[in-house]
Amino acid sequence: MQALFSWDISQTPLEDLLEFGWIDARTDESEEKRAQREATIAFARLLVAGTVDRIEDVDRRIEQHLHHWKLERLARVDLAILRLGTYSLVYQPDIPASVTIDEAIHLAREFGSDESYRFVNGVLDGIRKDRA
Repeated sequence: MQALFSWDISQTPLEDLLEFGWIDARTDESEEKRAQREATIAFARLLVAGTVDRIEDVDRRIEQHLHHWKLERLARVDLAILRLGTYSLVYQPDIPASVTIDEAIHLAREFGSDESYRFVNGVLDGIRKDRA
């Protein structure tokens, strides 16, 4: 989500985003923790790169579920969460839709406004229904 937010705000080149420079690599972590962190970063790279590569389709799908709103009027945090969730729903069918939506709601509660989680839930649920 942070990478997509950064990409939207600053148009940071994709290869720079995918470095995830803000993530600290700990020298004292176990081999298991390091492998887990590397797997998480690899998955995040897949999601971010896929979302940016398919941004027109992702944004079109989001816009179809915005009632009386334009994409440009959305809070940038909400838009980053919606983009990530939409990409996951549409292009990662092996991830259960409920997991994707629950994770998006969690991000919206943590990083968005007081009502963001409801908005994100409604838009992503509409996209989920379209997919079904």
